[in-house]
Amino acid sequence: MAEIVLGIGTSHGPMLTTPWEQWDQRVNFDKRFTQHAFKDGTYNFDQLVKLRADKHFETEITREKWKSRYEECQSAISRLADVWARVKPDAAVIIGNDQMELFTDAAIPAFSVYWGETIENRMGAEEEAGNRAPGVAVAQAGRIPPEGATYPGFPALGRRIIEDLTDAGYDVASLKRYRPGRGAIPHAYGFVYRKIMRDQAVPSVPVVINTFYPPNTPKVRRCWDFGRTILKTVQAWPEKMRVALIGSGGLTHFVIDEEVDRVVLDAIRSGNAAGLEALGEPIFREGTSEVKNWVALMGAMSDLKWKAEIEAYVPCYRSLAGTGNAMAFVHWHA
Repeated sequence: MAEIVLGIGTSHGPMLTTPWEQWDQRVNFDKRFTQHAFKDGTYNFDQLVKLRADKHFETEITREKWKSRYEECQSAISRLADVWARVKPDAAVIIGNDQMELFTDAAIPAFSVYWGETIENRMGAEEEAGNRAPGVAVAQAGRIPPEGATYPGFPALGRRIIEDLTDAGYDVASLKRYRPGRGAIPHAYGFVYRKIMRDQAVPSVPVVINTFYPPNTPKVRRCWDFGRTILKTVQAWPEKMRVALIGSGGLTHFVIDEEVDRVVLDAIRSGNAAGLEALGEPIFREGTSEVKNWVALMGAMSDLKWKAEIEAYVPCYRSLAGTGNAMAFVHWHA
């Protein structure tokens, strides 16, 4: 029987793979975007600056702060990668999300499982076009190797996960290849292969939750139970192997909200979803919605009753409006 040997939660935001001296590249996008989600409202950049003036974010966006927070994040990523190398799992299930990388608005499933023989991670026509977005090209090498890569999939386990999730009442999309023009697995997964596995990828199953795009975004409790079902499937896998469960995304962004992040960290420590549900679904919009990838992992870890080790929580602010990405790095062990 398969054995779960490790749980990892990691942020994957572009600021992690952008030199700190260039964190301001994305601020131009922040200023143009008019639908920033914060609390239960939606604001443009100037409105956020006025609304949050009492936070004095000018003290958070100095070059000294950028450098120290970048270095703190890199150190935490390195520690997670060391944990991975020490435990040496044979396989992994990676829970992440898609941002119009695998899907388009023509069809966006609530849940999907990729069960192809291989996982391509290389620059394609679509990735080249996307590099024109502010702050994207500079971060790309942290998710896609410059020379490209082909990683091993785990189609047999992927199929079993699809079957068991379907039996449990989840309508799951079955994925075996990318759409034409797409050369890379979404960045939620590419970051894990490059930075946590250090380009030494084991056979894996990418699981996709639609956190970003209403109206079919699963609620917190649904994601929690989704992760518990995946745990049961992996534990029942008949082959003897050591498997890691990984959640990729979060925490609050594109507007950082440390109050929300504290609730998430408390839930990680307690193994209880009540605080997350109490936040209300409107909190989980835009980048903050990626917390739900962690929620699925947290559901699995709660069943195992494992202890969480929080390597770091680092709010990486980049503007006077409090935009940026709150980063977190956690592993669970027996």
